[in-house]
Formats: sequence, C-alpha cells, structure tokens
Amino acid sequence: MKKIIFTVLALTVLTTTFIACREDNNKKEVIQDMKDDGAKIQVKDDKVKLETETKKVKITDDEIKIKDKS
Repeated sequence: MKKIIFTVLALTVLTTTFIACREDNNKKEVIQDMKDDGAKIQVKDDKVKLETETKKVKITDDEIKIKDKS
C-alpha cells in the first residue's frame, strides 16, 4: 500500500512540475513574438503589457489575455 501511495505522489509532483514549466515557456514565447513585432512594453508589479499596432497582450501570473485591435 505504501508503494502505491508513494508512486501516486511522485507522479503528481512530476506532472505539476512539467505543467508549470510549459506555462512559463508559453509566456516567454508570447513575449518574444511581440518583441519581434516591435511592441511597446510596460512592466508593473505583477503584470506585463505589450502593445503593437494590431494587438494588445496582458500577461499576469495566472493568464495571458490577447486582444486584437480592429
């Protein structure tokens, strides 16, 4: 029984680690793409705002919001 509990706990920790790294990489990709497009960057306490002529992106700890200007 201990072996099963230990295995489930280990898998949970590994899964959480991989998900957290993937979300961090996604934020970095969005920031890099916006920089390549020549975005204006504003950094506040826990927010990053990026703005180009065609879209706005707000990145917080929890989510990424992308808005097209039309």
